[in-house]
Amino acid sequence: MSFVEFRFLWFFLLLFIVYWTMRDNTARKVWLLLCSYVFYAAWNWKFTFLLLGSTTVDYIVGRMLARCKSRGWRRLWIATSVCANLGVLGFFKYFNFFVSSASGFLAWLGLPTSVSTLNIILPVGISFYTFHSMSYTIDVYRGRQRAISNFADLALFISFFPPLVAGPIVRATTFLPQLVSARKFADVDVRAAVLLFLSGFIKKACIADGVAPIADRYFAHPANFTPRSAWIGVLFYAIQIYCDFSGYTDMAIAAARLLGYQLPNNFRFPYFAQNISDFWRRWHISLSSWLRDYLYIPLGGNRGPRWFVYRNIMITMLLGGLWHGAAWTFVIWGALHGIALLVHREWMRLTASLEWATRAMRWLAWPITVYLVCVAWIFFRAHDLSRAGTILKQFVLFRGSGNEHFHRWMLLVVAALAFIHWLNSRRWFTEPWRQWPAPVFAAAYGCTVAVVLLFVPPHYTPFIYFQF
Repeated sequence: MSFVEFRFLWFFLLLFIVYWTMRDNTARKVWLLLCSYVFYAAWNWKFTFLLLGSTTVDYIVGRMLARCKSRGWRRLWIATSVCANLGVLGFFKYFNFFVSSASGFLAWLGLPTSVSTLNIILPVGISFYTFHSMSYTIDVYRGRQRAISNFADLALFISFFPPLVAGPIVRATTFLPQLVSARKFADVDVRAAVLLFLSGFIKKACIADGVAPIADRYFAHPANFTPRSAWIGVLFYAIQIYCDFSGYTDMAIAAARLLGYQLPNNFRFPYFAQNISDFWRRWHISLSSWLRDYLYIPLGGNRGPRWFVYRNIMITMLLGGLWHGAAWTFVIWGALHGIALLVHREWMRLTASLEWATRAMRWLAWPITVYLVCVAWIFFRAHDLSRAGTILKQFVLFRGSGNEHFHRWMLLVVAALAFIHWLNSRRWFTEPWRQWPAPVFAAAYGCTVAVVLLFVPPHYTPFIYFQF
């Protein structure tokens, strides 16, 4: 059940009306929990048992961590949670990847191998709710979160439907306190929420799905196209993945707000970043902050010798790439971002006292950052390393033998979308909508929805991050 399908509209309307009709907070939470499981079951009902099992394990671990005072036992229980969560994630997402990689390596060494892969179906959202669940037990272990005695509250936190299948990644420390007191409809900014949902819908259904055919056509057969067309194909994919993912996030945050809950922001205009570090403070913020707090800092963070810090950065980015998908293209994508982060740190260290370098980077920082991000997107999107190499030659070296090309006017589309992206970042453009009188706002909103529906492509494209 996707946010851009009509059946979700009917699902949410029923949920919304019944939810706000209820007076009792416990009844509301049980209703939300039931609806969240129905939402997840719409993808594949069998995987609801996996979700329930993950919740049960971490509920037990949380209770045992609260009872145990022995450091050794506490370490054993947190290890149980981490191993159980990562074990399930590893089996469903990475088993075939590691088996096929090991088989290929043995074949390269000339050793006989007869290892076969399994026909494993990846549960939708498993990468996201695994991180939701692990944040709870790790924070209980660290003493930052009280162990939950009410199983239903923990189950609702892990299965809450808006961020369940594609984020943002939610922390127990920010969501569980919201379950303590009853939500009040008077505190809900309905106007801001429906505007945010419409913004997300436009990003996904109109922009991302609108440019997807161009990007898909290019990445399917890159060797057939000219280097200029490579730029159009890669730029269109950069637009697609941002509008697709941030569009889902906007709709998830809006749906949660309409129910009185706050979710963390996940994007902050990432293509305006001035360097690669700034990009990761703007892109998939909930993931980058999760990796920072639960992986990078425990590895040592910025402490220790320079090589030690750089090792921590590379491990974090490599695992961040692998989190996105079980393929070497994702590992290379993470490695490229890790290398870019190291280069940026070295540049900042070496030029800290050079005023001319600071002035030059004011003009060059933004285009260089966008270019590097787009180069990395090549590996993120490419079907395999061979096609990624072909695209890289076209995009970076302007070398290619293909003669198929896209029309030049498509570059105007890129410029127009960039301008809209800039407008959306200006408060003087977005704020006045919220100040209009209710009848005027309702009429304008209805007209906007009607116009938007005219531009929705006839074929629905699944959200990109559903596969992760």
